[in-house]
Amino acid sequence: MNFTITIMGSGAAIPTFTRHCSAQLVNINGVKMLLDCGESTQNYLRQYHVKMQSIRTVFLSHLHGDHFFGLPGLISTMHLCGRTEPLTVYAPKGIRQALEMLFQVSGTELRYELNIVELDFDDCRIIHQERSFRVKAFPLHHSVPTFGYVFEEEQPLLNLRRGVRDRYDLTPDECLKVKNGADYVTPDGKVIPNAELTNLPRLPRRYAYCCDTAYNDDLLSSIAGVDLLCAESTFDNAFQSVAEEKCHLTAALAARLAANAGVGQLLLTHFSARYKELEPLLQEALQIFPNTVAATDGMVLEIPFRTKS
Repeated sequence: MNFTITIMGSGAAIPTFTRHCSAQLVNINGVKMLLDCGESTQNYLRQYHVKMQSIRTVFLSHLHGDHFFGLPGLISTMHLCGRTEPLTVYAPKGIRQALEMLFQVSGTELRYELNIVELDFDDCRIIHQERSFRVKAFPLHHSVPTFGYVFEEEQPLLNLRRGVRDRYDLTPDECLKVKNGADYVTPDGKVIPNAELTNLPRLPRRYAYCCDTAYNDDLLSSIAGVDLLCAESTFDNAFQSVAEEKCHLTAALAARLAANAGVGQLLLTHFSARYKELEPLLQEALQIFPNTVAATDGMVLEIPFRTKS
């Protein structure tokens, strides 16, 4: 039951030799998805040994070039390499027009089905559902329509407490109902509350991605309590006025967002090319939210299981 995040690009608008433009691979139980697709993302998929044809879904935060200029090339390469499986792209309105124009001028006719889902800026809902997890979109606060995403596992089945099956002589069907949260009614009509019959094996893991955005308390309800929050930290405190003007976060503001939302861990990303070293940004965040790490290209993070306290 893996839940991993691979950083394909941790840079901001201008790529550097060590930091590519925004892109992440999310892998939940073998289902592989892209979060943003900056230029040359397909090269970095190869570099980090990810089969691009295994990607089923792409989620774009917004339509600034450093977050989606790699998508047309990736779609084209998938086509040239014989892809037949459908690919779904979730993005703000405008992505369909952009892709269709590029396909038209290049004379491209894809061999596979490309499903484009354009999100309304007012969307704050579940947009994608798989057997073991779901994805929710919510609006961020940037200079163009921008979305954050939360990836959340489905609630696992409850565990029967020791001896419950034999004590009540439960049938397989009754066991399944109890594991799904139902109370048990004995043959003589007595109701046994589910809480007396089961234990929660673990909490569903949750990952939130917020890139790009200004700070706003409206975001807290969407990301509250997630295990891992990835938040942009384009600037340090010396450039806070620039961050506010361009609707970005500083590392300190990202840490404040994490602290106020009560998340488990903070992952900083989307660093301006002006920073050769990330330690100053990391230190500013650590003073506010101690459980913080800075993203580096190629980094793989696994979200661990948590049991209910």
